[in-house]
Amino acid sequence: MRTLNLPRSLLAGLVLAVSTSAAFAAQPTPFTATYQVSRQGEAMGEATITLKSLGNGEYEYSNQIHGTSGLAAMLGANSSDVTRFRWNNETPETETYNSKVSALKTKQRTMQVNWNTKQVSVDEGKGVTNYAAVPGLVDRNTMSLALGLALRNGNQNVTLPVGVKQRVEQQQFKVQGTETVKVPAGSFQAERVTRTDSDKHFDAWYVPKQYSVPVKLAQSDGGDLTLELIRYSSP
Repeated sequence: MRTLNLPRSLLAGLVLAVSTSAAFAAQPTPFTATYQVSRQGEAMGEATITLKSLGNGEYEYSNQIHGTSGLAAMLGANSSDVTRFRWNNETPETETYNSKVSALKTKQRTMQVNWNTKQVSVDEGKGVTNYAAVPGLVDRNTMSLALGLALRNGNQNVTLPVGVKQRVEQQQFKVQGTETVKVPAGSFQAERVTRTDSDKHFDAWYVPKQYSVPVKLAQSDGGDLTLELIRYSSP
């Protein structure tokens, strides 16, 4: 039998092509997802979550909630969360995060992550808090996206370093099983994920092979809201 001997340069090129293709495939795909938002079973508005590619491994991830029903509409309740992150080592890493919640009064939070100095700066209008950044750091806005991307890779137990006001929380999540979930977008066989390191209520139902964000999300943090997918589109 004849052995095929390939030049080292050609072998190196093939390896590089394969590794580059794999890295490209692992990057998140831009999308727009619209959700019905409710509190304690009462509809209160819609949320639009958008992921945009800015090029060179940079992304913008935004979550816009508009109160359209009941008390939320009367108060003009709206929220805007916008994160710019980089794709690094097959995971998102927050660079900037801006949050604004408006109802009777306005609350704002900004987060800046300097990856050169590995420092996080958080400002809620009462002075800046600084603490050390860690690899893979995300913010509370991109946490659900980072979790979905980890589930896409087959992980059943996920720990995410989430930057909050004064520190990094190592938030832990576990897949509890597969359940049938019915939302406005349809019926799905979804993985139910819960947070296991806190008494804060967090349940999310993911179809990770199809979407990088949950088809349903219920959490106590941020207003005890439930989001159910209405529609999802990607280029």
